[in-house]
Amino acid sequence: MTVLHAGRLLDRPGRAPRGPSTVIIRDGRIVEVRDGFVDASAWPGARVVDQRDRFVLPGLIDSHVHLVSDLGGQAGFLSGITENLPTHAFRAAGNAEKTLMAGFTTVRNLGDDGGVTLALRDATAEHRLAGPRIVDAGNSISTTSGHMDSRLGFNDDFRETVPHDNVCNGPESCREAVRLQVGRGADVIKIATTGGVNSRIGAGLGAQMFEDEARALIETAHLYGLKVAVHAHGADGINLALRLGADSIEHGTIFDDETLRLFRQSGAYYVPTLSTVNGYIERLEADPNAYPPEVLPKIRWRISITGQSLARAVPAGVRIAFGTDAGVSKHGRNADEFALMVQHGMTPMQALEAATVNAADLLGLADEIGSLEPGKRADIVAVDGDPLQDVTVLTDMDFVMRDGRVYRNDR
Repeated sequence: MTVLHAGRLLDRPGRAPRGPSTVIIRDGRIVEVRDGFVDASAWPGARVVDQRDRFVLPGLIDSHVHLVSDLGGQAGFLSGITENLPTHAFRAAGNAEKTLMAGFTTVRNLGDDGGVTLALRDATAEHRLAGPRIVDAGNSISTTSGHMDSRLGFNDDFRETVPHDNVCNGPESCREAVRLQVGRGADVIKIATTGGVNSRIGAGLGAQMFEDEARALIETAHLYGLKVAVHAHGADGINLALRLGADSIEHGTIFDDETLRLFRQSGAYYVPTLSTVNGYIERLEADPNAYPPEVLPKIRWRISITGQSLARAVPAGVRIAFGTDAGVSKHGRNADEFALMVQHGMTPMQALEAATVNAADLLGLADEIGSLEPGKRADIVAVDGDPLQDVTVLTDMDFVMRDGRVYRNDR
């Protein structure tokens, strides 16, 4: 039994916060939330967690991370050749711990190879390693020479030796690619209907998948009860995915009027991943040659246009879930995304909803996380200051609890 005293409590983002409150926790779940500081002597032997001078809220959720990835550009490309799988696993575990200590108690990991994060998912679920709850996509899927084709950039002598069972061509091949990830234990399917900024190919960022291929991917995933997250930058690839029933659009750099209509009609979530620009800018400041010539123009474009789609989506009523693309941006700095979301049209409360109740719904975990209500998991964080007035206070996390276990308490 744990009794947590909160100075202010945002138990359900989207509603006004409560004043002094007590959260009662048993076996990792919330039993009750009461007004005021309840005397813990009512539960002999209960642990008391004192957050009476802090703002307490649900554990945060990042809907788009890559825990194995830390390096970008040329350095990231070389690491795939020079580093082995145990090195990637060690890095992923470190990034998971950074993420948890930053207050993100749940993440959706959208694509890493070698099964590293599938194993890490199981380890953090059992609290054998410090890290967030992980919803994992296994390997991301695209067509040959699409954004997920890891052979891009290699010469012909190496192309067939680089694993590429996550690329598909034609409906039958695409169905098989999804079934392969299902068999590996993926919780969600990630596909790319457009080119990617970091792809080592100058083929642009528009659609790079035919309708029958995208339909086969999405329908097969749904057949197995899995949601589909779609990497898409250009409006043509976004609209294609939305028409076919995608559950979320990741990045979504270019919207048109049809995009907004399809979002509202389908109820799909938009995951903006604005933080990618932070990673690009920081790497380029450190090394102007950090990215190869076929990638750099796409990065410049992405920096110049990031946030415009979010500014259109907010007043249009599009459902938005928080996601950073950490791995492109820095792990442990996931909360930097909040300031960018507010800068491009969201209120602090809307941004917090995106990182709690909305993200929980997108991940299919609304009955477990996203708010502090009886029966839900005791994922709780606390900060000094009021994030509803200044979202940047979320970048300085003071207290982190996941499943009732305290992982960080700066007090």
